Amino acid sequence: MEEALLQRTTSQTIWLNCPEPLVYGAQRWTGVRLPRWLLLIKLFYNMVSIETQYLNLARQLLLFKKARPNRTGINTFSMFGAKLVHNMADGFPLLTTKKVFFKGCVHELLWFLKGSTNIKYLVDNGVHIWDAWADKNGELGPVYGKQWIDCGPTHINQVEECLKAIKEDPYSRRIIIDAYHIPDIKDMALPPCHVLYQFYCEPDTKKLSLQVYMRSADVFLGLPFDIAEGGLLLSLVAKVTEYNPDKLIYVLGDTHIYENHREQMLEQTQRTPYELPKLELAHKTNIFDFAFEDIKLVDYKAHSALKGKVAV
Repeated sequence: MEEALLQRTTSQTIWLNCPEPLVYGAQRWTGVRLPRWLLLIKLFYNMVSIETQYLNLARQLLLFKKARPNRTGINTFSMFGAKLVHNMADGFPLLTTKKVFFKGCVHELLWFLKGSTNIKYLVDNGVHIWDAWADKNGELGPVYGKQWIDCGPTHINQVEECLKAIKEDPYSRRIIIDAYHIPDIKDMALPPCHVLYQFYCEPDTKKLSLQVYMRSADVFLGLPFDIAEGGLLLSLVAKVTEYNPDKLIYVLGDTHIYENHREQMLEQTQRTPYELPKLELAHKTNIFDFAFEDIKLVDYKAHSALKGKVAV
């Protein structure tokens, strides 16, 4: 049954002789084998939505037969290297083929911006995504918040440095937040999955883009959440620097589906996406002043949630 569903699903996509045959496929071109030049034109004009790219990536991984071991004890079906590109003008990148925990995305990002490494703020706001890694006091070690806001022996606030560069040196190629601080890795409950964030400014058009590198991408559980959180970070930074959010790009290292998520992932690939929601932000000039109530999701229509056990 699963094999038949996979064959039916993948027959609706474009197959190309390239390392990522499905990632940039489009269901609207049923049964057509496209040349590379036409694929490039399609990409240029953003004809493929972020959700279609995501679903096609999932379909590709579902075809894999050989599982790969890892530290969690739950094997994965894995590939190395994938890319997802979203135009923020097309809507806020919150997937619709399953309901995504947007409240958790917002609170986790605000928690990062507070520089916190204790789960108390999250738990107090009904977000339990870090509970499994925290010690009995709620501590996680020097994870994202520490690296973003108080990095290294000189206590660099990387977010502030990026904001300053966007305003004062927008053509810089060094507008980066790096969460993978090697000396601190051994003390982290979980090393960062989304490792590096780089902003790209276009001062003439006031467009701001963000590219995120993830060393590890849990396609079913983590990636939809991470994409939305990246879209939110880009939107907040753009708001306080008086830019417009443009491209959100995710580059993925070890890209995988856990064995115990295959059934749910397959079900999600059978669903038809809805139109993406919109994001509304209160007017702020300081990114650290944003609170949960300042961030509104508008017109979010999604299929029912799909549950899966997190691999710890």
